[in-house]
Amino acid sequence: MVAMKSRISLLILALVLVFTLTACGPKSSGSIVEGKVNVVTTFYPIYEFTREIGGDDINAINLLPVGVEPHDWTPRSQDIVNTSKAQLFLYNGAGLEGWVPNFLKGLDSSSKVEAVEVSKGVDLIMTDEDDGHDHGGSGEEDHHEDDADHNSHSSEDSLHTDPHTWVSPKSAIIMARNIKESLQSVDPEHKDGYEERYNKLAERLQALDSKFEQELTKLPNHKIVVSHQAFAYLARDYKLEQHAIMGLSPDAEPRGQDLVNLAKMVKEEKIKYIFFEELVSDKLAKTLAAEAGVSTMVLNPVEGLTAEQEKNGDNYFTLMEKNLQNLIMALQ
Repeated sequence: MVAMKSRISLLILALVLVFTLTACGPKSSGSIVEGKVNVVTTFYPIYEFTREIGGDDINAINLLPVGVEPHDWTPRSQDIVNTSKAQLFLYNGAGLEGWVPNFLKGLDSSSKVEAVEVSKGVDLIMTDEDDGHDHGGSGEEDHHEDDADHNSHSSEDSLHTDPHTWVSPKSAIIMARNIKESLQSVDPEHKDGYEERYNKLAERLQALDSKFEQELTKLPNHKIVVSHQAFAYLARDYKLEQHAIMGLSPDAEPRGQDLVNLAKMVKEEKIKYIFFEELVSDKLAKTLAAEAGVSTMVLNPVEGLTAEQEKNGDNYFTLMEKNLQNLIMALQ
């Protein structure tokens, strides 16, 4: 009993050390280009898909700087200026960017920018895991008024929308289609080009989806322990079982007893790896791994690139391929 209390104390102490995210960082990259279709995106996956579909017909500006985790980031005044001058503003929605409603209200009154929630149409996952942030607050839920199922859930205060839609290739295909259609809406002159490039991107996403299905379904194990609850869509679509140290946001505080229970489960289920992410602290994952006597490994929620990944030319597909290989290794 004394040893167990000691372990709980150590795990709780680790909580104090883990909540140091890179909330500050360099400014968002890019600026308005006259004569182009200017598209402002909120974070990396949307930015990558937009650039692939838009090609040379657009100028894409990503608000979230390299190396910054998106959950607690907030825009700067220059971001409002740029977005006011753009033709299109693409955000994930599903509660990820809690700042969007006020941001849109702050745009120049003469702005003609079209705001599009690119997760619209994805079968959203609801959870009772409170992340401590207003990801599902008033304003963004208005965009789901046509979705009766969503409304039936959002009326319950205890439920929150899981925003990590893009982590599953199945959802990413829907998001890419929304991006394509929004580009065609604001720039019908280049409609065919958007369609052609979208089809190529969709083929790659479908191939990635097939590969995940084929490789993961034949593995003997399906339980994964991750640093934050970012993999529910991946788990649902490829029959995995996610156990998270932290909630929907990587700074949602876990309880000490939850950590002890996780360590116990890891031992009982003979789980070999605790997954962590590169854009947030790995201290808690390593503490849990040490307690359970297992190793750690990266599982990337593809919320953004590190400076090194950007330098190496990594993208959504290379990071998801690495995720698949790491999952295969962990679930053998």
